[in-house]
Amino acid sequence: MYKDLFLKYLRFEKRFSENTIKSYENDLNQFSDFIEMEFKEIELHLVNEKIVRAWIVSLMEKDFSTLSINRKISTLKTFFKFLLREGHTKTNPMDKVITPKNSKKLPAFVEEKQISNLLDDYSFGNDFRGVRNKTIVEMFYNTGMRLSELINLRNIDFDIKKGTLKVLGKRNKERILPIHPSFINSLVFYIESRDKEFVQLDHDYFFVTDKGNKLYEKFVYRIVNRYLNMVTTIEKKSPHILRHTFATHLLNRGADLNAIKELLGHANLAATQVYTHNTFEKLKTIYKQAHPRA
Repeated sequence: MYKDLFLKYLRFEKRFSENTIKSYENDLNQFSDFIEMEFKEIELHLVNEKIVRAWIVSLMEKDFSTLSINRKISTLKTFFKFLLREGHTKTNPMDKVITPKNSKKLPAFVEEKQISNLLDDYSFGNDFRGVRNKTIVEMFYNTGMRLSELINLRNIDFDIKKGTLKVLGKRNKERILPIHPSFINSLVFYIESRDKEFVQLDHDYFFVTDKGNKLYEKFVYRIVNRYLNMVTTIEKKSPHILRHTFATHLLNRGADLNAIKELLGHANLAATQVYTHNTFEKLKTIYKQAHPRA
């Protein structure tokens, strides 16, 4: 009865979609089935935090993901909050239930040897397309910039004499990135190739498509995906993976975390610290392989 009242509340007052309401209903049915199986019949006002915790443990034992469990807990919180408001119960058992922390996925990255094989040994071709494609991959790996930042690079952002690149990041925040001398040569070669291919362009964007237009996200994604497919088997092969790779390789080689934060354009250090987990995992592997007592 209470479940039906709650679902009507979601449908007519909250105006949730039918799919969302169905999800709430499924969660409540699972909880009801658990109570019936473990505690037989029990009055609603007798449902306490211990019973809810027991349900959470049973879900964990059935290998439900943390994300899925937290969604079910959210359903119960909304349900009991509704019952309390409507006067159908005097206590809310969810007040003492702690939501499990979502497990963070470590950022995937390409191994140093794989990147070296791609950039040093693979032939991208000497025509404009090949030169541009290699320069794009190198740009992501050498600077760690975001996809949107690369697409919006302009000719005036590149300072050959100073060996720097100006990037407009999130919230229109500018940052200056250093460019390694060897990569400056690659950029100059790309500029020469581009200007030879397109004598006159009606814009000043640094990277261009096959027809000389401004780049777009899918175009760049296809380029990166194509070449990463040649050297790695990681699931995602996107420009963002090269950003992760840039940060992880710097950290593995002893770079200061604050310096990496500035290079990536992160607003706070917490966003950068995720890369330390990759480094720690690598250290653990080395320890297990090398230590005689490990």
